Amino acid sequence: MTNAPHTLARPTRQPLRTGVLFLATLTTGLTAGVYADWSSTIMPGLGEVDDRTFVAAFQSLDAAIMNPLFMGVEFTGSLLLIALALVLHLRSGQRAVLVWLSVALAAYLVSVVITMGVNEPLNQQLRSAVDTDPAAARALLDEARWTAWNTMRASVTLTAFGGLAWTLVIHRRR
Repeated sequence: MTNAPHTLARPTRQPLRTGVLFLATLTTGLTAGVYADWSSTIMPGLGEVDDRTFVAAFQSLDAAIMNPLFMGVEFTGSLLLIALALVLHLRSGQRAVLVWLSVALAAYLVSVVITMGVNEPLNQQLRSAVDTDPAAARALLDEARWTAWNTMRASVTLTAFGGLAWTLVIHRRR
């Protein structure tokens, strides 16, 4: 046996950091796309139909989006992956990466607050309107308010996505 210095390189967390950052970027981009689609196509399309059709279609779409892929992987997964990416980079020495991950996390948290504070309560009101006159049920949603706040959450989620995409660029430079 020799007393030679240990020559094996320490395993790096770089592949794990990169993988988590990539998945955070992907899921956040998908979530931003879903929100943008609701504001740019679904709500304007629903705005053209009668009250009964609006209520039935919105309730159906709302029920369909409550699935493990969207709620687990995209909506919740994005938040967890952004936070994990930030934690994994804390000791990386990449200050710019930490700044952009913090921006992305803050922006995504704003989208969660909007979702839980505005859009989801409005959705719940419409979900509860089972034996209500269709016009009264539609009024419960307040389409203009729902769409305005949804557009805001699409914008802040897109900001998070942009921050994550930029983080991938500067992360790979090191």
